[in-house]
Amino acid sequence: MKQELEDLLDLLDLEQIEVNMFRGVSPDEGWQRVYGGQVLGQALVAASRTVEDETRNAHSLHGYFLRPGDTTIPILYTVDRIRDGRSFTTRRVIAVQGGRAIFSMSASFQVHETGLEHHFDAPDVPGPLDCPSEQDLRAKYAADIPEELKHILDRPRPIEMRFVEPANEYKPAPMKPEQHVWIKTVDSMPDDVRLNQCLLAYASDMTLIDTSYRPHGVSWGNPNFQVASLDHAMWFHKPFKTDDWLLYQQDSPSSSGARGFARGTIFDASGDLVASVAQEGLIRLHQ
Repeated sequence: MKQELEDLLDLLDLEQIEVNMFRGVSPDEGWQRVYGGQVLGQALVAASRTVEDETRNAHSLHGYFLRPGDTTIPILYTVDRIRDGRSFTTRRVIAVQGGRAIFSMSASFQVHETGLEHHFDAPDVPGPLDCPSEQDLRAKYAADIPEELKHILDRPRPIEMRFVEPANEYKPAPMKPEQHVWIKTVDSMPDDVRLNQCLLAYASDMTLIDTSYRPHGVSWGNPNFQVASLDHAMWFHKPFKTDDWLLYQQDSPSSSGARGFARGTIFDASGDLVASVAQEGLIRLHQ
């Protein structure tokens, strides 16, 4: 397995320090605060570890980002076993640093059942190999990338992304509030449904809020622009593997009150809808 993916799986492999208590750490990548998808993925790992029935997998989660996380100190995840029913299991997770909550999440797990099925068709877009990679885009926009970011952006990444409608994040122009991104891990993943869910939760926060400020010609590189996830909801419809290409369709119906709202639907390579996402984030432009 490639080292960058192994490092990500190690990041999600929390240390259990009590029956319902787990400890996670953050990678030393030069960012000032913890990436929201990391907390989301680790919290889902913590919740999953307290569900003894391995036939029950997550079907939904709802989380709130309360405070910025500090990358230099561990994060403590405490799980409250709300309910263990015949079909559904409910967990609540609080992530704490320095005695203060930085994130809260509720997650629900369900035994596998068959029933009525339908889903939207996958959008008709170019395939992943016909779309530019992050490396292609960095080379194309190299002259616009600040020098202090180049050493961070050049690091190997565990998740490959290919953009159907690429944007220059370092010299942004107004675009439609929608995008399609192909994603997959850079190496093979275990056939563990829960682990693949946790990894997709991690990845789902990467580009979603960006969709809400695409029409405004700004990006996270603007020193007067403040971006932060406020909440994140996710629904898992079918099992999937994150080492196969997944199409992440995203749109933003509204931005107002210094908040951007964005939605996502995730399809596998065969066109099945495997997960849906919704998020609101702070997009504050300082004068």
